[in-house]
Amino acid sequence: MANLPSRYEIRVLGSEHEEWARAICLYTNLFHSPFWPVIYPENRTKRLYESFQAGKYLIQHQIDSGYSLGIFDKEYQFKRPESVANGGKLYWDINDESATENELEDQMDFPLVSIAMAYDGINELDMAQIHPLVDTLPLFGKVYQVIGDLDKRDPASWKATGPKQVLMRNATNTMKAYSGQRLMRQLADEMMQRAAAQGFRGIQIESANPAVFKVWSEPTSFKGTVVAQFHTWTFEEKDESGETVNPFRPANLDLARIFVDLC
Repeated sequence: MANLPSRYEIRVLGSEHEEWARAICLYTNLFHSPFWPVIYPENRTKRLYESFQAGKYLIQHQIDSGYSLGIFDKEYQFKRPESVANGGKLYWDINDESATENELEDQMDFPLVSIAMAYDGINELDMAQIHPLVDTLPLFGKVYQVIGDLDKRDPASWKATGPKQVLMRNATNTMKAYSGQRLMRQLADEMMQRAAAQGFRGIQIESANPAVFKVWSEPTSFKGTVVAQFHTWTFEEKDESGETVNPFRPANLDLARIFVDLC
């Protein structure tokens, strides 16, 4: 199991943490990811608010699964007295599009600092409820389309046919102030160990970050296999007029799907 400093604790996320987890996921993706800020450099605060409102289903679905984990800072110092009563609070004002990156982070006054979201593969996402999020981040859907087309496995060889077979990983994010402490790796290792103990045979994850790719493709105790991969700069396709386009430029990194065998 995880070997964290004593100030940190891994817990299963509950509904009371949904808003915090959603804020961490979307804030870190839109401001600190090696992919999304490059793709969408303009109006990031506005896009954050829109995606935050549209992303509730995705995060709630994974919390409801009972398999999503978070790291909590037990020594966290609250910034506002009013946060203490609820154990933490988010203070974003979705009408204030002038809020800066630092101001948005300051308004995230809670002890949850790192998340690993997941759901049981037998309980698939309702894509109709994902569409609003795709509308705010159009290339979100495109990434999964391309990865899906490149994944040549027979679905029968890996997909869940019942509960507790395949865990689907979606979103792993750590607050910038806590980066460099290997929290993401510790949380990943913990999730793999717990899933194996619960009887899962595998975990599938999509990666848009080199650090995440390394942790999940080279896990400590299990076998990770890259089942689909493409490079954002070199990927090209034909548009409706037949012209060659590069939809993921100027991002310059590998995006991948990884399957971790737990058996």
